Amino acid sequence: MKKKVLAVLLTGVLAAGVLTGCGGAAEDTAAETPAVEETEEAPAEEEAAAETTEEAGEESEAVEEKGTITVAASATPHAEILEAAKPILAEQGWNLEVTIFDDYILPNQVVDSGELDANYFQHIPYLDEFNAERGTHLVNAGGIHYEPFGIYPGTKKTLDEVADGDVIAVPNDTTNEARALLLLQDNGLITLKEGAGLTATVQDIVENPHNLEIQELEAAQVPRVVGEVAYVVLNGNYALQANFSVAKDSIAYESADSEAAKTYVNVIAVAEGNENNEGIKALVDVLKSDEIKQFINEKYDGAVIPFE
Repeated sequence: MKKKVLAVLLTGVLAAGVLTGCGGAAEDTAAETPAVEETEEAPAEEEAAAETTEEAGEESEAVEEKGTITVAASATPHAEILEAAKPILAEQGWNLEVTIFDDYILPNQVVDSGELDANYFQHIPYLDEFNAERGTHLVNAGGIHYEPFGIYPGTKKTLDEVADGDVIAVPNDTTNEARALLLLQDNGLITLKEGAGLTATVQDIVENPHNLEIQELEAAQVPRVVGEVAYVVLNGNYALQANFSVAKDSIAYESADSEAAKTYVNVIAVAEGNENNEGIKALVDVLKSDEIKQFINEKYDGAVIPFE
């Protein structure tokens, strides 16, 4: 009996020892497991936090998209200047789309109809005349630059070579023709009726000592007859397209401080009521910025002058 009791007691001690041993191992494992999990999870949490911070930084650096500005323009220099303005506008969240036209009618029609937001190709006298003749309602949203009008050589290289019956090609639209005739008058080739001014036509020529023939052509056609006439009188943009430099190639041109040059400042034109549109104001501000003024001065060598 004593032997049986002793055996039972010994068995109980051993069982308790086993249980105590298992319990200790379980407790140690339970205590250690969270530490292991923390060691394994901490880098993942830090990486996730870093990614979140990076994404937030990227979002803060991203430019808010404000919309698209659509502009009709002559190829040179207007579209070129607009291309220089594109990245500056993009930094402000504006996408600039430029459509090039080679005439003076459609750019105004597509803006008046609302098809495009603005155009950049014309001066104020032409804009006013177009509105009066066509019943459009376009307004000046900002003056950007002016282009000195010039007399360029055709078959004759200087005005000293002028001879009876020589042909001189000029633009045929009213305001540009008047400007060409005034420049011819300023250089002693013709005399216009007093007061003809900005509406002068060939009908207003009262003195023509060399019996010059004034050939009236659509503005884009004038540079194409350089080899066929004695002289051509060109708008600044068409002179550039014909690879003429005002400073180097013209026989005579409007001085930068002349009233004519200031009168014929090229503008951003929009449909009436849109001149204070946020996108239009942003466009005008960029085109009048120091960056664009520098671009104009460096690229065009006096053929295009920023308007202050």
